[in-house]
Formats: sequence, C-alpha cells, structure tokens
Amino acid sequence: MDNQYNFFAMVNRMKMIDRWALMRNNSKENIAEHSHCVAVIAHALAVIGNKKFGKNYDADHAAVLALYHDTTEVITGDMPTPVKYYNDEIKTVYKDIEKIAGQRLLNMLPEDFKDDYAPFFNRRESDEELWRLVKAADKISALIKCIEECRMGNKEFEIALKSQEKKIDEIDLEEVKYFQSHFLKSYYLTLDEHTK
Repeated sequence: MDNQYNFFAMVNRMKMIDRWALMRNNSKENIAEHSHCVAVIAHALAVIGNKKFGKNYDADHAAVLALYHDTTEVITGDMPTPVKYYNDEIKTVYKDIEKIAGQRLLNMLPEDFKDDYAPFFNRRESDEELWRLVKAADKISALIKCIEECRMGNKEFEIALKSQEKKIDEIDLEEVKYFQSHFLKSYYLTLDEHTK
C-alpha cells in the first residue's frame, strides 16, 4: 500500500478552528475564512505596492503565505490575542509552540515536498517584506470582522473596532494607507449602498 500523508487533511481542519472565542459573535469566523480574507488583502496590498509605489512584490506568493499564516492553529488552537501577547514571556513561549506545530505539519508531507511548504512555517529573510504585508492584511481582516459585527448591532465588538481602527492608522506602509483611502470605507456600507 502507498504511504499516506496527513498534511492536507490537517490543513482542511482550519475550518474547525473558530476565532474570537472570548467574544460573543453574531457570525462565527473560522481560521479558513479568516485566512482567505487575509490572502485577498495581502495580494491586494502587493498589487498596490507594485502599481502605485514602484515595488516589486510577488503578489501571488504573498497570497499563499497569507493562506497558511494561521495553519499551525489546527494543532495549537486559536489563542486569544490578549492572552498571546499578555507579556514577553508568554509571547516567546507561544512563538516556540508555533514553530513546533509548524514542524509537525511539515513532517506530515513527503520528504520531497517539504522544501516547497517550509517557507509557510519557517520564515525566510527573503520573504520579510511579504510577511509585513501579511501582518498588515491580518490586522485589516480583524478590523473587517469588527466592522461586520458592529453593523449587525453587536456591542461586544465596539471597543475592538476602535482598537483595530487605531492599529490600522498606525501601520507605516504606503500600501495600507492607499487601501484605507480607496477600499476600506466600503466595508462600512450595506449591500444596497454597494450596488447603487
């Protein structure tokens, strides 16, 4: 019998891991949905950088990094941000746990596939600019979730919304500023307002 590998079945379990576990949600969001949103935005930020600011980003690679950016959570679960970043010691330990989880996932691949997937779990210096875009896209995605919850009348997300808006304002990337000016306001609109 041929060898069986568990990597893709584990990645498929991203849809089982809910985000925002400490908060009441009108609409649940799992890490697969979140990662799709982050990938779309990271790709957009890279395209914006290339078209508007003379950058030379690999937009497709940015999207794939974003698709996998939370995959280790199929092993670790989604640790709430206030816990994960409570202090430097917890943050460091959690980063170590993420590395171990990433290695476990890589070990679920055939040997000759590992080099192709390793950059998603072991950051390469050559990808650092793209990881900055992914991190910014991750924050934008969190803001979008807060906007959606507040638009559905969920007061639980009001403080988180203000906090996420502030975090986006503080990101020092021209691609993010452009996205803010030209695309972000649309997320505050209703469907009818979008289709006028």
